[in-house]
Amino acid sequence: MDSLFSLVFSVEAIVLVFVLVLVRSSIKFVPQNRAWLIERFGKYHSTKEAGLNFIVPFIDRVAADRSLKEQAQDVPSQSAITRDNITLSVDGVLYFRVLDPYKATYGVDNYVFAVTQLAQTTMRSELGKMELDRTFEERSLLNINIVTSINEAAEPWGIQVLRYEIKDIVPPQSVMQSMEAQMKAERVKRAQILESEGDRQSAINVAEGEKQARVLAAEADKAEQMLQAEGEAQAIVAVARARAMALKMVGDIANTEDGQKAIQLELASKAIEAKHAIAKESSVVLLPDSGTDASSMVATATTIINSLNKG
Repeated sequence: MDSLFSLVFSVEAIVLVFVLVLVRSSIKFVPQNRAWLIERFGKYHSTKEAGLNFIVPFIDRVAADRSLKEQAQDVPSQSAITRDNITLSVDGVLYFRVLDPYKATYGVDNYVFAVTQLAQTTMRSELGKMELDRTFEERSLLNINIVTSINEAAEPWGIQVLRYEIKDIVPPQSVMQSMEAQMKAERVKRAQILESEGDRQSAINVAEGEKQARVLAAEADKAEQMLQAEGEAQAIVAVARARAMALKMVGDIANTEDGQKAIQLELASKAIEAKHAIAKESSVVLLPDSGTDASSMVATATTIINSLNKG
């Protein structure tokens, strides 16, 4: 009995271990952003995504483990000929991810190698459509064209190319020397243009300053002349007013008796001074008989003044 019990216990233990092994083999935990391709009897059966999955032990097997993350692949440096027959050395970086694990596994043997080779050939083809100067100026456009061409060709492989970045474009040494000479000449040209622009602006500023100075001087002269003319006019008006006041005062006094006497005396004095002046200038003086009498001259002048007063 003891031996029989031991035998039964051993068989149950073996069966239990076998069952545990089967259960352990049938349970599969797929990591995040990965896909497992399951084959049954050597034929594709299903694709297991992230999480808990079950397979049939000893019948199903994991044929491939594909990452669904974005991957970066270095594209080795290679030679390419531009449209104007210049040989360039170009390298880059390719960013892609697996969209369809089934196509990436059964559509191509090694999808990483395939997409890298496709990127190289596409890059050579796109560079052959462009001239040397455009390869430097339109690098972003070149990257976009390469991505578009690769996606069209890589669709049967279940691969999506997200970006392609050209790291470096190295032309031949002779071309680099020519480009450096061209850039140096361009810099000299720009410096000369800037210098001439500076000289032109300086001349314009000097001319503008001289113009403004002349305008200000002319305005100052004009203002000075206007002030001078205004002063002269005011002086003339003042003199005229003074003379008018003097004449008015003389006229008012002349209307009095004393004024008449003063006028007669003044006229007599003037007549005598005139005779003396004539006598000095000439040795011969002819005068009328009545003209020799100063009193008669004064009387004549008084008569004229009285006639004016009456008028």
